[in-house]
This record gives sequence, C-alpha cells and structure tokens, in this order.
Amino acid sequence: MTRRELAHWARQPVRVVVGLVFPVMLLVMFGYLVGGGRGVRGEYVDYLVPGMLALTMAFGLEATMIAVTRDLDKGVIDRFRSMPMANGAVLVGRSAADMLQSALSLAVMIAVGHAIGWRTHGGVAGLLAAVGLLLLFRFAMLWIGIHLAMVAGKPEMVQAVQILVWPVGFLSNAFATPDSMPGWLGTAVAWNPLSHTATAVRDLAGAPGGEPGHVWAAAVWPLALLTVFFPLAVRRFARLSR
Repeated sequence: MTRRELAHWARQPVRVVVGLVFPVMLLVMFGYLVGGGRGVRGEYVDYLVPGMLALTMAFGLEATMIAVTRDLDKGVIDRFRSMPMANGAVLVGRSAADMLQSALSLAVMIAVGHAIGWRTHGGVAGLLAAVGLLLLFRFAMLWIGIHLAMVAGKPEMVQAVQILVWPVGFLSNAFATPDSMPGWLGTAVAWNPLSHTATAVRDLAGAPGGEPGHVWAAAVWPLALLTVFFPLAVRRFARLSR
C-alpha cells in the first residue's frame, strides 16, 4: 500500500512540490513580511521556526483524506478485499506515505530555517528528539483527519472538514506568546496540543519560549489522540469497505 502511494507521487510530482513549497512560503512570509512576535524575548526567527515546524505538521492532511474517500467512493477497496491483507493495511499504507512526505517537508523547513538564521543550541540529540515529537504530532493529526474524512464520506466534503484544522493551527503559539494575548485567548492557546509541541521543540532547540515540562505534554497529547482515533478510523474503514 505504501509503494502504491509512492507510485502516485511519481505521476503527480506537482502535488508533492506544492506540499513542500507552501510551508516554506509561510515561513518566509511570517519571518520577513508579517513579522511581529509579540511578547517574544530574543531573536524572533529562533521563536518562529519551531512554531512553523509544528504548524507544518498540522497542515496538508487533505491529500491523504481525499485519497481515502476516493478509494472508498470509486470501489477500489473492493479489489483489495480479495487480497490477503488486514483491514487497516490501506490506511496504514496511506499514513506511511504521508509520514515520508512529512519527514521530507521537515528536512526542507529545517534547511530553510538555518538559511534564514535559525540556530539550534540543543545539539544533535535535541534536534532529533524535536523531529520525533513533530512527526508524532503529525501522525496523530493524520489519523484524526482520516477518521473525519470517512465521516464526511465524499471527496468533495473533505475541504469543509479540513477547515477545522485552521483553528488548531492559528490559535496556537506558533507566531506569538500566549502572555501577549487576552487572558481567555491565551488560556485556549496554552491548551492547544500544537502549542505544546511548538514549545517543546523550542526547548529542545534552546530557543526563546521553550519550557521543559512541555516535552512530556507534547508526547502525551498525540498518544492520547491516537488511542482514540486510530481504532475509530480502522473500525469505520472496515465497516465502510464491506
């Protein structure tokens, strides 16, 4: 199933390139055009890049979501049912391909971050731990997206479901600290799982805004979400593919 998805990349290279370029455009836009960083102490780029890495892991889910609903809608799954495979193999293959692209996207973003002046002070181990937390967050968001895509049912409905990601992405501390926000908004931002991941990455990178306690929260939140949505997605897929 994963090889099948990678073969789609070769036939649709523009989609892959757009997925890699879009977060870079956001990073450059917020770093040089929008700027800001209210409440940030130290270099803003050191605060911004970890936030953008976390934000990148929350976006771009729609490609996998649409692919799952399209396979179900067009009856492709009926052919797979004749093969000796587990019910969740199609979904796991999709998610594995998505995770490969997410890892590539992280590599590109980290390279661009270094090009615009971001520096990590936590060593190689800290950077690898940060990448691990980012990919774990992506994996959790991916299975939430897969489940919601199957709830939506049709590829054309996925776009409406994808809009739900925007509040998660932008009601976070990716661009500014919660201390600089109104009390109620700062509280909501502080509880956002994406904020925990961004804060943990900042801590592991030795960047402004990092807090050690958030490393555990950045691991626990995605695992808790996976505990709920992974079995829900597999069960719903098994039900829809009968």
